[in-house]
Amino acid sequence: MKYTLRQLQVFLAVAHYDNITRAAESLSMSQSAASGALRELEEQFDIQLFDRVGKRLQINELGRLLRPRAESLLERALALEQDLSQHQAVGQLKIGATLTIGDYLAVGLIARYMAEYPGARPQLQVANTSTIAARVANFDLDIGLIEGEIQHPELEIQPWRGDELAVFCAPDHPLAGKPRLSDTDLLSANWILREPGSGTRQTFDHALHGLLPELNILLELEQTEAIKRAVAAGLGIGCLSRIALREEFQRQTLVPLSVAGRDFSRQFYLIMHRHKYHSAGIERWIELCRQA
Repeated sequence: MKYTLRQLQVFLAVAHYDNITRAAESLSMSQSAASGALRELEEQFDIQLFDRVGKRLQINELGRLLRPRAESLLERALALEQDLSQHQAVGQLKIGATLTIGDYLAVGLIARYMAEYPGARPQLQVANTSTIAARVANFDLDIGLIEGEIQHPELEIQPWRGDELAVFCAPDHPLAGKPRLSDTDLLSANWILREPGSGTRQTFDHALHGLLPELNILLELEQTEAIKRAVAAGLGIGCLSRIALREEFQRQTLVPLSVAGRDFSRQFYLIMHRHKYHSAGIERWIELCRQA
């Protein structure tokens, strides 16, 4: 075999950091050792995997083509190493979740996962749909749980579970007593919404197509709790997942509003890179999501 797993590790680290020094530090290697490993890999096959741009190493077309296969090979090698060392077959998971899922669903799933595998320490990153998708595509995350619809050639996208958004307001808001909101009511209100790029905002924009250019959007916030507090303070009306509003609706600190002729249903999705190795931990995580 002309290449080593260490050479592949260096290749992938440089692809991630675009810098040989930072790649070497991430692998606890000297810069010269990392440079030598990458140079040997390229010279052995008479190829070039990066374009040299000043001090940066930018992955080229050939490097991008080989990167997913190298990632998969190293994942399998790590799984084999764990089995040979008689450690638990379920390794550490890097999970990404969008805000609603991260705040209201993912923690419960992690608790169930850790109850089955006490030695596991899953990592959870929370961001909007576009950010999670980009991190999964870049192999920074093993699996993503997202609220929005995306299309990406490198991602495998599986429907997970349904959800529905709810328009809501404070109990003393002028619209709180109306049995159903018309388009005129929607246009007259001030809105407190999630930011563009989030799955919640994507569903909202789709539901209110035709009215968007005329809506009075007062605030766009990245945090669900901040939106709920702003609406509770009477600044306007909002639109969030019913999952995120369950407790407030029960306590009646916020109240749902019925909207005529608008569809606020949506789908949650599981996403992975198409070339990601499905380890035992990933398979069990997917199974827990299905059961939830």
